[in-house]
Formats: sequence, C-alpha cells, structure tokens
Amino acid sequence: MAAKLQQLQSKACQASKFISKHGSVYYKQLLEQNKQYIQEPPTIEKCNLLSKQLLYTRLASIPVRCEAFRKELDYVKQLWKNKQDLKVEDAGIAALFGLECYALFCVGEIVGRGFTFTGYYV
Repeated sequence: MAAKLQQLQSKACQASKFISKHGSVYYKQLLEQNKQYIQEPPTIEKCNLLSKQLLYTRLASIPVRCEAFRKELDYVKQLWKNKQDLKVEDAGIAALFGLECYALFCVGEIVGRGFTFTGYYV
C-alpha cells in the first residue's frame, strides 16, 4: 500500500511539474485561439450582463423546445397508431432508447446512493 502511495505521489509531482512548466503556454494559446469569444473589458459588470443574457435567452427558448417536443410526441403517437406498418429499425431504435433511459435511471440511483448497490453506507 505504501508503495502505491509513493507511486501516486511521484506521478502527481510529475504532473505538477509538467503543468507549471507548460501551463502558461497552454493558457495563452487557448486564449489566443478563442479571442473572438472574449468580451472587452473583462469586468464583473460585463460578466453579470452576459450571465443574465444567457439565462433569459435560455428562458426564451423554452417555448421553441416545447413545440419541438410536441412535434416529436405527435410523431410517436402516429407511429403507435400505425404500429402494424412499423419497421424493425424503428422498433430497434425505440427499444434502445428505452433501455438507455432505464440504464441512466439505474446508474443515477447507484450514484445517488454513493456508488453502493445495497443502498447502505459502510
């Protein structure tokens, strides 16, 4: 156990040295590549304005998203009405989607319990 801890500390030290040596170059390169997204001057007021714009833009997009959801739901209803014309590919996609939703629910439950399968903390 002590050997693994020593190895982990050594790797962490190497990573820290690498970051201290190359981190500022990477940071400057990242800012240069994405300078079109940087707002000038970078003040708290500008950040607050941008966060409010993001919030209200997202809120304004809710009706559009709801309409898209209704269209998808209508499409599914039409498929269900004409299920005798359903192709194997469509049924497979629906089955995979249901399986994915179920799996995400189960994984979410496990994560919510602290990665335990019984639900009890040890």
